[in-house]
Amino acid sequence: MSETISPRRFHEFDWRVVREDACGHFRTGSFAAGIALVDAIGRLAEAADHHPDVDLRRDSVTVRLTTDRGRQGMTEREVLLAREISAAARELGVPIDPTSLQTVQIAIDALVIPDVLPFWRAVLGYRHVDDADLIDPHFQGPPVWFQQMDAPRPQRNRIHVDVYVPHDQAEARVAAALAAGGHVVSDENAPEWWTLADAEGNEVDVAPWPDLD
Repeated sequence: MSETISPRRFHEFDWRVVREDACGHFRTGSFAAGIALVDAIGRLAEAADHHPDVDLRRDSVTVRLTTDRGRQGMTEREVLLAREISAAARELGVPIDPTSLQTVQIAIDALVIPDVLPFWRAVLGYRHVDDADLIDPHFQGPPVWFQQMDAPRPQRNRIHVDVYVPHDQAEARVAAALAAGGHVVSDENAPEWWTLADAEGNEVDVAPWPDLD
């Protein structure tokens, strides 16, 4: 159950791997239906002793399953629970919609990460989870990731946004950004990620790579 698996295993039942999580988005249509689904998810999670993050909204429920292995990848344990959650949703007549999934991350480039990370941890009220990551302890704001720089880069911004989307949504997202006045800074890493910028040079990476084999 602990062997790393391909993200495409989740595609078999319309889940996606977005950033570090296996994710499913369910269109409940009502708050009452959402509560019923969350109740079913709670029973499954307790039985599996594997507890996802669940976001209940007026007309939808989003589930994010994280493995204890972190960035080392997903396992059969996550696949099994995700399948059970999807089966529970079907029994309740709730459809799944992978097109609505995304995770937004703020990335800060730094020459000496230990010199700048404490400032951002303090000013945001975030929690330090490893050498280069901060997260909101209340899971209301985007994660912050610190990217190691090898040399100063004065001609480009040193803070950018990462937008993680399912692999089958990435090209449409890039096209929409370009149609809205953006331009490609680099596509040398596509289809893992594209670096785009707005008219004034503010950058974003559109990154489906966690959802690819």
